[in-house]
Amino acid sequence: EGTLFKEAKMKMIIDGYTAPVTGGNFIELVGKGFYDNMDIQRSDGFVVQTGDPKGEAVGYVGTPSKSVGAGKNGERLIPLETFVKGDKGPFYETNIEDEGRGGEATVLPFSSYGAMGWAREEYDSNSGSSQFFWLLFDSDLTPAGKNVLDGRYPVFGYVVEGADFLRDAKEGDVIVSAKVTQGAENLVLPK
Repeated sequence: EGTLFKEAKMKMIIDGYTAPVTGGNFIELVGKGFYDNMDIQRSDGFVVQTGDPKGEAVGYVGTPSKSVGAGKNGERLIPLETFVKGDKGPFYETNIEDEGRGGEATVLPFSSYGAMGWAREEYDSNSGSSQFFWLLFDSDLTPAGKNVLDGRYPVFGYVVEGADFLRDAKEGDVIVSAKVTQGAENLVLPK
């Protein structure tokens, strides 16, 4: 709306049950302070995106493990994670169309303003690292279950307080700090 704020506070709920790898990766990076003093890198009226650190790497550089791959600049990569309604758990490494399930509903859809999605390269399902976006939901452009995001990018949480600040976020705005305020004890790290 064009209003300048000295600071904006948002509260988000991360769903570690429906998106355990994606949500867990985000919580771990928040706990490490990765997003502290991070710029907003994209704000185009469709999404607000951050998580690309300065330098050659396009994501968090960490130690890879059996369940976490390594990118070309040392980025820790996580697989695409999709949980379709009616399934017992998420499937990994392919999108909903590649599974022949286009049109089926995901448990966590891009259905609200402030839905949190994990960014990745469009044609590489396993290229997500640390970049994520908040969807600036518009029911005409992104109808739930009938948009180009559901089943192609994982939703791992929603903004539940302060989402209105997203509409005024600009490229170059800074996330001063991000904190886990509840539930960090539930995080299980890969071995």
